[in-house]
Amino acid sequence: MSVLKTYRLWMVKVLLALVTLLSSSATSFAQVGEHRSELAFGVNGGYILSNVAFVPKIPQSMHAGMTGGVTVRYTSEKYFNSICAIVAELNYSQIGWKESILTPDDEPVINPATGLPEEFQRTMNYVQLPVFARLGWGRERRGFQVFFQIGPQIGYFLNERSEANFDVDNPNLSARTSIISSGYKQNGVQIGSGIYHKAAENKVDYGISAGLGLEFSRSGLGHFMLEGRYYFGLGNIYGDSKRDYFGRSNFSNIAVKLCYLFDIARTSNPKIK
Repeated sequence: MSVLKTYRLWMVKVLLALVTLLSSSATSFAQVGEHRSELAFGVNGGYILSNVAFVPKIPQSMHAGMTGGVTVRYTSEKYFNSICAIVAELNYSQIGWKESILTPDDEPVINPATGLPEEFQRTMNYVQLPVFARLGWGRERRGFQVFFQIGPQIGYFLNERSEANFDVDNPNLSARTSIISSGYKQNGVQIGSGIYHKAAENKVDYGISAGLGLEFSRSGLGHFMLEGRYYFGLGNIYGDSKRDYFGRSNFSNIAVKLCYLFDIARTSNPKIK
C-alpha cells in the first residue's frame, strides 16, 4: 500500500472516531455534569480561502470565495467549567484552486497578446454539512465565551466555473513550469492543457473541520460569534487510481465566519449566567 493510501486510511479512522465521539458525548456528559437542554438556531456567513493539494504538485495561491448558511446548536451540559454542545450547519460554499503560472525563474508568465500576467482559477460550488462537538468556556447568556469545536464535514458538488485571462485552448506552454501547462498523460493518451476543461469526477467531498472562536451573548438579543476555521479534506476531486494522473487532489481551506443564533428553547436555571 502506498504512503498516500496509508495516510488517507489513517485519517478516515480518525474521522470515524470523531463521529463516535459526537454520538456519545451528550449521554456521557449527562451522567456527571450540570444538565442543560438549550436549542438555538440562526445564520452564518464568511470568507473562505482554499486550495487543492495536487500530487503531482500544481503551484497555487489561495482561491477566495464566500460561504454561508444556517446553524443549529444544542447545548446539553456544563461539565466542570466546560459548556458542552453539538453544532450542525448547512452551508453553500465557493471553494476551488488558483494556479500560479510561473516561469522556471519563478516569475509570472506574461501573455504576449495582452501584456498581463496570465491567471487561471476554478471555482467549485458545494453544499456542505459540518457537525461539531463544541466546548465553550465563559458566560452562556450575558457576556463572552471562548469556544473550540471539531468534527466531520461532508460536502456535495453542485457546479463549477473556470476563469482565465488567456486562451485555455492554446496556452503558451514553452514559458511555464507547471504540469498543468506542460501537459500530462491519462491512460497513455497525451492530454496537454486539457486539465483546464477537466470536470470534477467525485461529487462527494469529506474531511475534518475544526474552529476556534469568541461568542458574545445577551439575553433578549441572542448570540454573536466570530470564528476562524480550518478544513482538511480526505476525499479527492479527481480519480486517484493507478490509471489516473493525480494520486491526490484533496481540498484544504481556511474560513473566517460570523454567526448569529437566537434561542428557541432555554433551561430554566437562575444559576446560568
